[in-house]
Amino acid sequence: MPLIPTTPTPNEIHQLQLDQLDAFLRESELILEAWNIYSDEHTDLDGWPHDDDAYGRRAAQRDADTANAFEAVREQVHQLLATAEIQLASLPARAVQNRWVWQLGTLRDALDRLDALHDEGHQALDGLPADARPGTEFFDDALAIHHAEAWSSLDDWATHGHVIRDIHAAARHAPSALAPAPTTTAASVPGRHSPARR
Repeated sequence: MPLIPTTPTPNEIHQLQLDQLDAFLRESELILEAWNIYSDEHTDLDGWPHDDDAYGRRAAQRDADTANAFEAVREQVHQLLATAEIQLASLPARAVQNRWVWQLGTLRDALDRLDALHDEGHQALDGLPADARPGTEFFDDALAIHHAEAWSSLDDWATHGHVIRDIHAAARHAPSALAPAPTTTAASVPGRHSPARR
């Protein structure tokens, strides 16, 4: 029997977005762990690289991998952050952890920087010579610079992104009047069919 497409509810869409965020958090943690192992093995006791060029290339790979992992959730993070802010404002004080406001502010600032860098990156790549394509020095250098500039903001999301899940869990356990449903639209998750409930 063929699967009949259905329109996901806002709660189902929000759960899919949370799952995508979780995937980014897991992947970014693995990327950072691999980087830390490499860095420990390729620096002296004072933290200076044994080979500056190799170390720089490996750092560029870390930056690119983290940026690529974030691309899978980029379209969702604005809505996730907005929903978390609404949920946090609706929670009773006893259910709120002090760090949540600061963490959401850190995520908001990081997202603002990432949005600005995203626009600047497109403009920089558009301004390259016509023959600059992926794999060419001009293109790859410009992309590496963009990734390096974005990495600290991406690391903020990797470090503090779990607060969105923490606030969501608190909102689910709060009285229903204090836990507004997500306001996402089905259009924000194209091509999804009958997602499983959690």
